[in-house]
Amino acid sequence: MIDGERILRFCAGSFTIVAFLASACSHTKAHERAIRVAAAADLKFAIGVLATQFEKQTGTRVDVTYGSSGNFFSQIQNGAPFDLFFSADIEYPEKLAAAKLAESDTLYEYAVGRIVIWAPAESKLDLTRLGWKTLLDANVRKIVIANPEHAPYGRAAVAALRNAGIYEQVKTKLVYGENISQAAQLVQSGNAQAGIVAMSLAMSPGMKEGRYWAIPAYMHPAIEQGVVLLRGASNKDAARSFLEYVQSTAGRAELEKSGFAIPPARKLSAEKTKN
Repeated sequence: MIDGERILRFCAGSFTIVAFLASACSHTKAHERAIRVAAAADLKFAIGVLATQFEKQTGTRVDVTYGSSGNFFSQIQNGAPFDLFFSADIEYPEKLAAAKLAESDTLYEYAVGRIVIWAPAESKLDLTRLGWKTLLDANVRKIVIANPEHAPYGRAAVAALRNAGIYEQVKTKLVYGENISQAAQLVQSGNAQAGIVAMSLAMSPGMKEGRYWAIPAYMHPAIEQGVVLLRGASNKDAARSFLEYVQSTAGRAELEKSGFAIPPARKLSAEKTKN
């Protein structure tokens, strides 16, 4: 006959095993419900808010990595393990879809980016009155833009400077950030006197105390931003659900609030892609 002490030990051991299995199952389910997102640097705050809201509503974790759209494009071509790609240039997702590396039925334009000339709050530059001429001021020794070789915002900045007729006058002042977020950080930290940055960053918590002048949209090619679900995604149904959330009224409102122009909504395919 088993004594009371042995029964207690047996029960405790069984409870430990059950608890361990439950914890393992919980961890597996959490992993299965996570999605991995590559997002253009201008989305740092807007997508961050939407990811948090989506996780609260669905329990699906959204792990976001921010960076240069051009760099992400290269990484994804080489097998980087992302589920979704939010690009600042819709041509990158289009190329991935054409190469059968992404699900073409999920490709859509989610926003149009805007650019501004930004200066710190303590700056004496009169952006409102001078506009483009601000960059010709002798006190402006460095102007930060995103690297135009792989950042859509950098290409837009160069195009706008050329159309304004001042590119040749300011090109020696230009300093490049790896992406638009790094460009914003450089001017915010005082390493430059002015910068051409995304409006979405100029309106963000860390920069809204500064001053900016909105560059007219007609002065540069439209910064059409696109998203696509990648063919190698490990959690396609959850990724599609997040796309639908970004396309929802709440998602579009958050993007607009963050300084983006919002194109007409496009209904995504209702068909679920098999993993």
